[in-house]
Amino acid sequence: MELKQRIAAFVQLGKFLSSFEKDAPWPGYDLGITASEYDVFNGLVKTVNLYNGWFSEENVRKALSEWGNALSEANLEKWLSAYALKEPSTPKTVALILAGNLPLVGFHDVLTVLISGNKALIKLSSDDDKLIPAVLEVLTKDIQPEFAPYIQFAAGKLETFDAVIATGSDNSSRYFESYFGKYPHIIRSNRTSIAVLNGEETPEELKALGHDIFDYFGLGCRNVSKLFVPADFDLDRFFGAVFPFHSIIQHKKYANNYDYHKAIMLMNRDQLLENGFLLVKEDEQLHSPLAVLYYERYNSREDLESKLQKLEGKLQVIVGRDFVPFGKSQSPELWDYADGVDTLQFIQNL
Repeated sequence: MELKQRIAAFVQLGKFLSSFEKDAPWPGYDLGITASEYDVFNGLVKTVNLYNGWFSEENVRKALSEWGNALSEANLEKWLSAYALKEPSTPKTVALILAGNLPLVGFHDVLTVLISGNKALIKLSSDDDKLIPAVLEVLTKDIQPEFAPYIQFAAGKLETFDAVIATGSDNSSRYFESYFGKYPHIIRSNRTSIAVLNGEETPEELKALGHDIFDYFGLGCRNVSKLFVPADFDLDRFFGAVFPFHSIIQHKKYANNYDYHKAIMLMNRDQLLENGFLLVKEDEQLHSPLAVLYYERYNSREDLESKLQKLEGKLQVIVGRDFVPFGKSQSPELWDYADGVDTLQFIQNL
């Protein structure tokens, strides 16, 4: 299978994924699947929250839509044009240990291995063991059957592979380093994202920041967990702008976290601000708990740069006027690699 065939297959898959942005009837055979197959996948979108309560239908459809937009022919060709891709004479098998905190969060690793002409040995997270197999079944059954021999799911111990890409917590990353250290590897651990405000943001920009904080309930490494604000910044501006996201508190699991952390903070007599769906606390720490947002004030541009320099290697995304635009932290391009490590170049160098 040539590269242009692989690109065409993922473009078609992108069209398929885009069709689930909303709960709509089967659009026709141009999608590459039958009406009954469409209904089966749409049914999974509606019910996958029964297996993982964080995978709300709204968030699953958002993830599918984001991937549908990413897998355009223009995006794929722009991404791949930066590499002198060569067909592997003998495809390498890359073991992928996927995270499951967000719907389809590990799909970029799968895409990268397959688009390069290599084989993916996939160890699914138990938190996301339904969506990725369903997407890959469409790819191999309805779009490009030649991908089938290149995809294998590992139920138990990983065996017979040439390289490893593993994503996990700080604790699991230490285990991964020890266990897979003798193989070529990429090991990812905990990261988070921040937003930098300069005090001149418009209400629209601050509202867009709400997406960076609340999308996917704040569970992703690209979700903003802390704000850096000028010394005289009025937080009421922020609270007013993000009020449209108040319905998040209707989600039981999120509400449980909110109530729990509020109780802990009150017992500790912490100084906090809250609006009924978000707890805001001034804190120098970086990783805030779920339903909590930390903030830290800075006195000057030099002070801010000093604070950011200390966080080098700990951040996934910085949101702000001089950084990733507000509201776009959860819409990475194909060439925006996790932890800044070029996965495709790593695979090419095997």
